[in-house]
This record gives sequence, C-alpha cells and structure tokens, in this order.
Amino acid sequence: MPTPPMAVPSMAGEPTWRADAGCRKDSAVHFFAPGHFERRDEKQRREGAARALCAGCRVRVECLEYALVVQEPHGIWGGMNELERRRLLRQRSELAQQHGDQEPAAAQA
Repeated sequence: MPTPPMAVPSMAGEPTWRADAGCRKDSAVHFFAPGHFERRDEKQRREGAARALCAGCRVRVECLEYALVVQEPHGIWGGMNELERRRLLRQRSELAQQHGDQEPAAAQA
C-alpha cells in the first residue's frame, strides 16, 4: 500500500506581510539565540547582523507590531530584541495612561 502524501500545514493564519520579509531570504541563525551559551560579543554580532537585515526590510514596522501584539518572547523582530520590545510596550502603556487613552492591546497582558 503506498504511503499517503504528507499534509502541508495551512498558511491561512500566516500574516501576509511575512511573504515580503527580508529575513525569509536569509538564515534565521541571526534572529534567534543559538542552543548553546553565547558570549556577549557573539550576541552583539549576531543581533547586529539581524538588525542590519531589518533596517532595509520593507515590512519592518509590520513585523515589529506583530511581535508586540503576540508578545513574542524570543528573537529579533522588526529590528528589536526581547528586552527592547518589552521596554517599548511599557513606554506605550505609560503614554496611554498619561493621555487617558485605553491601553494598547499588546501591552495589556
């Protein structure tokens, strides 16, 4: 009996901007920490390479906003690492509170 073909995962939930992301052409190795200990200088080089790719990406803003909304805990997204994204969410939340606006959805969780 022949083996049935493998199911291809649905891309229906995939944000449409991802098809235009510059990082799709490069290895994800720059965007996420390795599975082993990474020295500070190695991390800075790796993140610098990722940020350089992000700087020229035409969907950088969409990528960053996506990471903020889903509160992505890992990697470089839209040119920012985890700590920078958390800081940005806190700043947005503080600004919203100062102006009496509703908190952005990404900052509520």
